[in-house]
Amino acid sequence: MKPMNQENSDYIYGRNAVTEALKAGNPINQIFVASMHDSLGAICSMAKKQGIPVKVTDARKLDSMAGGGNHQGVCAEGACAKYVSVADILSICEKKGTKPFLILCDGIEDPHNLGAIIRTAEASGADGIILPKRRSASLTQTVFKTSAGAASWLPVARVSNLATEMIALKKQGLWFYGADMNGAPATKTDLKGAIGLVIGSEGFGLSEPVKAQCDAIISLPMFGKVNSLNASVAAGILMYEAVRQRSESQ
Repeated sequence: MKPMNQENSDYIYGRNAVTEALKAGNPINQIFVASMHDSLGAICSMAKKQGIPVKVTDARKLDSMAGGGNHQGVCAEGACAKYVSVADILSICEKKGTKPFLILCDGIEDPHNLGAIIRTAEASGADGIILPKRRSASLTQTVFKTSAGAASWLPVARVSNLATEMIALKKQGLWFYGADMNGAPATKTDLKGAIGLVIGSEGFGLSEPVKAQCDAIISLPMFGKVNSLNASVAAGILMYEAVRQRSESQ
């Protein structure tokens, strides 16, 4: 069966290969199975104990993931790097003596967009990325390649509920600014403190629970006939607006 490495695809397949990857603690985003019963039940149990999501899918999708290989009813999506906790990210900020500058991705499902966001976040000096476990791209090899390796350097945390995490972080002094075309101009919004920039999904923008936890909604000026920007492009512009303001305040 196929081992995970950066030269191969994002998937490990086959019961023994997936079992050994779980035993070894390899970074795995999620596992796809034909069933949660019989011999696959043990794999599902191991995955759940490690907090790895398990999804039941059909044979056609498993065939595609395995590239026609003998998947035996199970494929695991490998990660290009290990996730950290949100507390780990905040600890890095504390050690640097800087106010946290976080990027939250609310439903970014395109791995190329996520990779581009990670690349810009690392370049702009952001302290870390926070992703939801559901309805989001994760740290696959596609993300690694698109990020030009930045995914190896920028800490990425994955949480069960983004809105709930925002509530907890507010208690630690963070303010959240959600990107939306109907928001206030970003250039007229104070982004100098402990902040989290929240970027919504490519097609639907910010989810309502996440939007409700934003302290302000910010936007970019649009002068052309197209009234929206790609999520990663908008994220990059907003990050560097924050960089500009934070540099001027030093």
